[in-house]
Amino acid sequence: MAHTTRIPPAEITGVRGALIKRMIEKKLGKVPTAVGVYWHNPRVLFASFGLGGKLRKWDACDESLKSFAHMAVASLVGCTWCLDFNYFESRNRGLDVEKAREIPRWREADVFTAVERDVLEYAEAMSQTPPTVTDELVDRLHTALGPSAVVELTSVIAFANMSTRGNVALGIESDGFAAACGLRPLAERPKVASV
Repeated sequence: MAHTTRIPPAEITGVRGALIKRMIEKKLGKVPTAVGVYWHNPRVLFASFGLGGKLRKWDACDESLKSFAHMAVASLVGCTWCLDFNYFESRNRGLDVEKAREIPRWREADVFTAVERDVLEYAEAMSQTPPTVTDELVDRLHTALGPSAVVELTSVIAFANMSTRGNVALGIESDGFAAACGLRPLAERPKVASV
């Protein structure tokens, strides 16, 4: 896909660059535009990769809930890259793709459980400025998931805000991963913001 990022992607060079490209191409089939943009500052790129990798190893909270939460943040913030990539990853990780494709219109969709709806609401509430998280919402999540999972979910949502907002600010958009593997287009977000 053609991109017009606010910082043009750098050429990924050197031994580290060659290794990164090979590793990413093996996993994804191509190197995302975001990697070229962030290659201007490899320390930032590798720190983000490192934190993202650590988050993937956490297991107190269900993978679907964390993935859906990240997508809810991306939908609210407008990060087409994160929405596309997480939808693609949902398929690759055996998560519920039909639910994932409905994230942009989760309030109207009838496919989500009560706990999933609370997670999506929590992701959006944490992403507001200022945050609109309520005691009642956290109490419901605490009862349903337990304290360890809520702490993990909160950290995943915070990371999602960092990555989605950075991508939007830099003009990084979808690389078409979901479309390339034949997934149906994501549902459209309603025109009125859901708050």
